[in-house]
Amino acid sequence: MKRILITGGTVFVSRFIAEYYIVMGYEVYVLNRNQHPQPANANLIQADRHHLGSTLSKLHFDVVIDTAYTAQDINLLLDALGGCDQYLLISSSAVYPENAPQPFMEETPLGANQYWGTYGTNKIAAEQALQKRKPDAYILRPPYLYGPMNNIYREAFVFDCALQGHSFYIPQNDTMKLQFFHIHDLCRFIDIILQQKTLFGLY
Repeated sequence: MKRILITGGTVFVSRFIAEYYIVMGYEVYVLNRNQHPQPANANLIQADRHHLGSTLSKLHFDVVIDTAYTAQDINLLLDALGGCDQYLLISSSAVYPENAPQPFMEETPLGANQYWGTYGTNKIAAEQALQKRKPDAYILRPPYLYGPMNNIYREAFVFDCALQGHSFYIPQNDTMKLQFFHIHDLCRFIDIILQQKTLFGLY
């Protein structure tokens, strides 16, 4: 049984990932301040990720799945971790400039996006901090995520309008391409990464 640490674990993306891997039979730990209901059967590590102290110093994880927003988030967690075999950062397609050709490719240059502002530039800094300290880490850049437990009424509004026959508007006179990615598919993609590491004896 693999031991997995998920930062957060109480809201949408991190919670869905936690519940997904609990069902998959992982020994799942969630790191949060315990201010929201926890996933059933998860092991809670109650702490503020910005003030971890020695909370994680004696713990080793097979996998860390992090939803960090800033370089500081990355550095503080890595400083506090006792150790981990594999690290995955859930970044965002907000790291790409709004005028970059779509669909975005892995080699598409990163840069500020006027629509995402500091959220995007902070994610870029988080990626760079992780690459500097763990060059073998995986960085995933999903577009708009949707699915169960989504706490933002964004893509659901578009779907509801379409289902009910109401008019809705696509940005930039329908020339802007929006990509929606189901949260379950994100978990399936993470599975592929973890299975690949195992198949090649790197895990």
